Amino acid sequence: MTVYGYVRVSSADQCEDRQMMAMAELKIPTEQIYMDKLSGKDFQRPAYIALTDKLCPGDLLYIKSIDRLGRNYDEIQNQWRVLTKERGIDIAVIDMPLLDTRNGRDLMGTFLADVVLQLLAFVAQNERETIRKRQAEGIVAARARGVHMGRPVKRPPENFTELAKQWERGKLRTMDFMEQTGMTETTLYRRLRERKAAKKT
Repeated sequence: MTVYGYVRVSSADQCEDRQMMAMAELKIPTEQIYMDKLSGKDFQRPAYIALTDKLCPGDLLYIKSIDRLGRNYDEIQNQWRVLTKERGIDIAVIDMPLLDTRNGRDLMGTFLADVVLQLLAFVAQNERETIRKRQAEGIVAARARGVHMGRPVKRPPENFTELAKQWERGKLRTMDFMEQTGMTETTLYRRLRERKAAKKT
């Protein structure tokens, strides 16, 4: 039997320390801990796929909580079934001792584990949907207040007009124009169109 750990955070700027500490307390070797920094919306994650390729019947997989496995109700249950029933892998959820396939293998134990798994899978997906809803509402509210969303708008330099005149007269190459303004070609031409439109009004 080989013991593995799986750690997941939703993005690169989130901290995985709490999960890694839990794995360290279980003395799981670092080379047997697989980590993804991706959303739990599905299981198309490089480290998770590499992990499942390694797992053999009788191996034990630890996860800190069920939402670290994923946040999709149907897929969590499907993955659990594939790993435990079809491939013979044991899974232990550190924060929920009832979800430890090494224990309670009788009918009652299996029933309780299935109920708890369904409940926690529901909670995991519901939290994800709530977060997405709040983010969408926050974006709408911010736009209503006039807050610019996305990349900061790059303002043209103070000498843009003079540089544009030189460029229009053929005295300044486009590459030099881009270099002096720090703009990409797309941004530069957009600013030139805006300048042309402003001159007409």
